[in-house]
This record gives sequence, structure tokens and C-alpha cells, in this order.
Amino acid sequence: MAAKRGATGRRLELGIQLRRLRENCPSVEEDRSKGMTRREAVRGLRDISEPTLARIELGELNFRRNVGNLRTLLKRYGVTDPALVEQLVELNREAPNEDWMTRYRSFMPTGMPHYVGLEAEASAITAYHPTVVYGLVQTEAYAKAIFEMERPVEDTTGEFIKRNVELRMERKRRVLNREDPARLRVIIGEAALQNPVGEPDVMREQYEEIIRLAREDQVSIQVIPFRRGYRSITDFTILALGDLPSRVQVDNGWGAISTSDKPREVERFERRFNAMAGVALGVEESIEFVSELAREQ
Repeated sequence: MAAKRGATGRRLELGIQLRRLRENCPSVEEDRSKGMTRREAVRGLRDISEPTLARIELGELNFRRNVGNLRTLLKRYGVTDPALVEQLVELNREAPNEDWMTRYRSFMPTGMPHYVGLEAEASAITAYHPTVVYGLVQTEAYAKAIFEMERPVEDTTGEFIKRNVELRMERKRRVLNREDPARLRVIIGEAALQNPVGEPDVMREQYEEIIRLAREDQVSIQVIPFRRGYRSITDFTILALGDLPSRVQVDNGWGAISTSDKPREVERFERRFNAMAGVALGVEESIEFVSELAREQ
């Protein structure tokens, strides 16, 4: 089961329920059988615009500053059951367990705080990366070497690197070392293992960490070798969120984080992962493959 639902999960559940209520409420337009647009929903409301409602429905915001707007929307959506109203108002209340992210928020790209909050609550994570070792499998030294390697191009500061390495290690702990750790399935492209990052001791330590994690009961790591069947050209991560819809995450060229809970999109990436899992080395074969690389360092 997933970790106890935190602030991000509560916002996401609230947003999903509000979107469903809006799309299925009695229509205010004669040419529409049901539902209303976001513009219609927020008409006349203070402190809430159409884009703001869109972000609320995506789980990125809530009605922290004006719960009265939430009650007004529910009334417009035809929600008259007091128990349901109070349930949604309760979801709107902030959970305290994301305070740890505060010191990192200014260093995160667009969309990342929302993703990191969901990642920490996922019951299962499925990930693929063709060219770099997947973040939740990285060692601290490897993560630092990656950021240092990018530094001249991205024009980042030492503080930026320090905070991002700390964040990556904290994310790893919150996913894999919590009381009910997430099930983690990862496929790593051979290029990610063959590309040298940092000094040889950095790569040796990274290989050893992959081997250690691959032997954990809740972790499965496979290597997909060069010239072996289908592979996706883009990295991605799928988060299973218990009774909330699964989400797929991809990065874009500007460094922003994008997620989608559309079933068609999630299923597309699940098919990609399953196709690669079928041609990748098995877990034990992958451990031996990485062990051989470690011996060569």
C-alpha cells in the first residue's frame, strides 16, 4: 500500500473529484447536456481564475486562502450532501509532511515539487532511462558528478548542485527506506552504465549500489544491452498511486517536469516498458552484467 497520503496526494484527490463534479454537474448552457467549463465555474468568484482552477484540478494548488470558494464551487456543481462537502473541505486542509521540500523548492524546475510529492507517496514506481543511471538508484557521488558535468553548460552554482544532490538523496530515502517502501522496477540502458561519469571510483561505487539494490525484495533492475530489440528513445517514469489514477512523467527540453494521468498516455508508456522488459537482461543476468563492469574499474 502507499504511504499515508500527504499534501500532494490530498490536493490531487481533491482536484480529481472537483474535475469530475464540474464535468458531470447540471449544465448552465442550453446546448450542453451536462457539465460546465472552468470559465463558467469561476465566474464572479474572488481570488480564483480559470487558470487557477485548472491548477487546482491538476492537484498543484488548493483553496488554502479561501475555502469559501470551494464551498461556492460545490454549490454550483449541485453538491448538496453535507457529508461529501465536509469530506472535500477536509481534503483541502494542508498535510504537514511536505515541509522537508521547502528548502529545495527554489532550485526545482517547473512541475517538480508536485512530482516529488507524488513520488514519495507512490506504491510502485516503474522507470526507464537510456543514457544516465535512474535518479532513485544513483549514489551521492554519481549524482554530484552528473551535476558538476552539466555545470559549465547550465551555468549553475555550487549551492544549486549541493541542494539538488541533497534533494535526490532525500527522495531516494523517502521512496526506498520508508516503513512501506515503494516497489521499484527500473530498466537502464547499457549506455547509462558505459558512459563514464566522474572518476573510476565513482562508477565502481555506482555499480555496487545498483547490485545492492537489485538484490532487495522490492526492487527489480534490468539492463537493456546495445542492439537488443525495441527501446524507447526517451526516459520516463510511471507512478502507481493506490486508489488514485497512475501518472506518467517525462522531462522536456527546458528542464520542466510534465505528468499525465490520462489512461491512454499511461498505457502507452506501460506498453513501452513491458516491450523493453521482454528483451532486456533478466535481473540475475543484469546483476552479473553490472558486476563485470565493476570488476573492470
